[in-house]
Amino acid sequence: MFLTLLILLAAIVLAVPLSRYAGLGSILGYLVAGVVIGPSVLGLVTNVNEISDVSELGVTMLLFLIGLELRPHRLWVLRKAVFGLGLGQMVPTSLVLAGILILFEVPLRDAVVLGIGLALSSTAITLPLLSERNLLPTIPGRDAFAVLLFQDMAAIPVLALLPILAGGGTEHFSWLAVARGAAVVAAILAGGYLLVPYVFRMVAAAKVPEVFTATALLLVVGTAALAHWAELSASLGAFLAGVMVSDSEYRHELQADIEPFEGLLLGFFFISVGMSADLGLLEHRPLEILLLVIGLSVVKAGIAFVVSYLRRRLSGAALRFALALPEGSEFSFVLFAAAVAAGTLDKVLAAEATLVVALSMMVAPILFAGSERFVMPKLEAKKKQRPFDKFEDTQSAPVIICGFGRVGQIVGRVLAMQNIRFTALDRSSSQVDFVRRFGVKVFYGDPAREEVMRSAGAESAKVLVIALDDMAAGVAVAEMVRRKFPQLRVVARARNRHHVHLLMGAGVDLFVRETFFSSLRLTEIVLDELEVPQEQTRHAIELFRKHDERILNESYGFGNDEAKLIQTVQEAAKDLQEVFEADMSDFNKGKSQDGAAA
Repeated sequence: MFLTLLILLAAIVLAVPLSRYAGLGSILGYLVAGVVIGPSVLGLVTNVNEISDVSELGVTMLLFLIGLELRPHRLWVLRKAVFGLGLGQMVPTSLVLAGILILFEVPLRDAVVLGIGLALSSTAITLPLLSERNLLPTIPGRDAFAVLLFQDMAAIPVLALLPILAGGGTEHFSWLAVARGAAVVAAILAGGYLLVPYVFRMVAAAKVPEVFTATALLLVVGTAALAHWAELSASLGAFLAGVMVSDSEYRHELQADIEPFEGLLLGFFFISVGMSADLGLLEHRPLEILLLVIGLSVVKAGIAFVVSYLRRRLSGAALRFALALPEGSEFSFVLFAAAVAAGTLDKVLAAEATLVVALSMMVAPILFAGSERFVMPKLEAKKKQRPFDKFEDTQSAPVIICGFGRVGQIVGRVLAMQNIRFTALDRSSSQVDFVRRFGVKVFYGDPAREEVMRSAGAESAKVLVIALDDMAAGVAVAEMVRRKFPQLRVVARARNRHHVHLLMGAGVDLFVRETFFSSLRLTEIVLDELEVPQEQTRHAIELFRKHDERILNESYGFGNDEAKLIQTVQEAAKDLQEVFEADMSDFNKGKSQDGAAA
């Protein structure tokens, strides 16, 4: 056992950093390490099943952590994406794959089982691939997660279909199994709401960190075991448990306790996939197996691209979504084994399909990494190179808004409420395309270019709002406008004090620091909660505002002199304290006199 563990850890330490260094991600490193140390190559580890049983906990823990990130109300919001995209991807993919297999004279029953199994994609591969590149919060990331979640839920009816496909009809269908599955799901949901918070509260009160960690592991393994007993997907049980405790005050501590185990066990899972690949079959029929892997990847990616594109995703987002789902799934192995045991799938076909799935899991990270390195940058560059929009009917608009993101949109919406016309433009084509989907008229153009601003109506406009995210771009716009359109009143968004000084250097004297007033409002709420009198609160905040703005103007001349800036800030802090104490003394004295007069 110790020798096996030593070999596994050594393989991880050697293969994964090399794979990451090559830009192929860590998953491919795990898979290749499994192939090399497995029975098909070096034969250093031969008991694949023993490792697989333990490593499947990694997938379970991954789904639990994902559930922790999803509040129940967010899961409800995702319902349309889960069932719409999930059905839209899985059903046509299963039908097309089954149809192709039938054309190659695979029996109908076997083709149906293989079509469904091959249509599934790997949660354990796709989510880490997206997470490593910070793509999970993006549109293709959310779409891929919705599809994978639907596939996990589809595990229940798919397994229930196997005895029916075996030829016995509905008499083999077990309503008891369905009832047991429903009861387990209800138990997990109820326990997550009612029992688990009480248990964690009690364990946390003991103040023994290792016991809390053990309780967290018990929750994950326990819900997975319950789901497995009910013949459901173990990872689905863990996912539901994660969702149920996602609103708990212990959510972050649970995440910190589970993540170290999840990462290592997930690595063992990928190694076991690599070890399970029957390279002997590949050696005897290399061309056929290679064509099957390519065909599977092309069909799944092609259907996924069409499904995403039909949902009005941009081509880049649709491509990312498609290339995140071309591989087979870890559940495919379970399905094929169960189908062979039920007499629904030929053993030889199951062995071939298992090898194709394993190889597709190895190919998928390479495809995705290659797309991110070579294809996506070109698509992004093509977006940037598209010609600027032609401005129509903008000459009479009194306001021009440069940058139509979270700040510019609020300005535009309030102006629209007042029936004040404005011309909005943004230098990001993706942002323009996104906003236009909601029916808002915004133009694509670079406001730092004189001809663009002239076309936008800068000669007749009265006010220019600079709300760009990029500080340098905003300053460039201000400098150009001051030279070419001096009649325009410029109001700018400033990210911080340094940005303010840059704008002042460009001749802008009307600006708003984007966090300053929100911070003052936050302070006002805090003081209100502490029951400080409202008049005193507002007086203190106004005093601070005036003092801070005075220091901001005074420090403009030496903003790059760090020593001078530090000295000024320290003197200002001391000065503010003295002014505040004197002013509050006068304020309280005035209130006393008013009270006496009354």
